Amino acid sequence: MDDDRPEPVSVTLGEARWRAVLDDAPALCRQAVRAAVDRAAGVPALAAAEIGVLLADDRAIRLLNARHRGQDRATNVLAFPLLDLDHGRPATGLASPAPLLLGDIALALETVCREAEEAGKPVGDHLRHLVVHGTLHLLGFDHQDAAGARAMEDLERAILAELQVPDPYGPDPHVDGAGRGRGDQHAWEAVR
Repeated sequence: MDDDRPEPVSVTLGEARWRAVLDDAPALCRQAVRAAVDRAAGVPALAAAEIGVLLADDRAIRLLNARHRGQDRATNVLAFPLLDLDHGRPATGLASPAPLLLGDIALALETVCREAEEAGKPVGDHLRHLVVHGTLHLLGFDHQDAAGARAMEDLERAILAELQVPDPYGPDPHVDGAGRGRGDQHAWEAVR
């Protein structure tokens, strides 16, 4: 990131237990958002865009999911875009004064930790994957059809490779030959 560029990511720690699981969770979120915007944004104005990230718990995400999507359950990540973008390009014109607010991403602690444990992946890797995924949604990417899902997954793989996070859709180097995870097994215990 250029030193003269403003910090594009605001991370809110809505659930203190995130610190017990990943002390560097806010930094990992900032890193993942920057990488996704830098790689995926097709409009120079988006380079200075701002994104908010909420590190919440399952209860808070369940309430947001019920209110905004009509689904009364927790999920791993929610994205709330403020602009109508199509693959990082304005779908309806981009005449917004700086700073350009792209939207917000919210993540559920217990769900993120449980999914990481089930997949045998470090929580930090899974967190960065979900933040990249949410950022791509803010940029107008989706996975509603097979072609969109494939394009989004390919872009996620490329961004995560830059962050040195293993391919979340392919063979997992964090799992041994017997299928046992080698990830952050203690993290899930911290949130139970």
